[in-house]
Amino acid sequence: MTHADLPGLNAVLNATAAALLLGGWVLVRRGRVRAHAACMLLAVVVSAAFLTSYLIYHFGGAGVSRFAHGGWVRTLYLAVLASHTILAAVLPVLVVLTLVRALRGRFAAHRRLARWTLPVWLYVSVTGVLIYLMLYVWFPAPRA
Repeated sequence: MTHADLPGLNAVLNATAAALLLGGWVLVRRGRVRAHAACMLLAVVVSAAFLTSYLIYHFGGAGVSRFAHGGWVRTLYLAVLASHTILAAVLPVLVVLTLVRALRGRFAAHRRLARWTLPVWLYVSVTGVLIYLMLYVWFPAPRA
């Protein structure tokens, strides 16, 4: 794997996190609390792997990725990117607080916070994949 492969890996990790989050939500709704806990812990691990890979990519020489197209698609990209970035900055705090409440057995408090954490985490994971697709697949920068 090379440095250039990391954006694709990051998209896979984001998609995996989203699938684990949805799976964990379905499991808890069905009363399968242990399986829910396993899914959610895996989502934390996958998201931590994403964050590590993301930081390696951007601080390892990639710098800022610029969207090369204009018009409505640029406006859409920037709107998705802005909302993604703002929520991604808040997400680690939400995840840690939600996880700590569950690990301490404070399930009522865990549920109250998870009602906010889950949709934010899903949004950040899914928009992370969309940002990858927009930057590298659907509207890639022209090659020099």
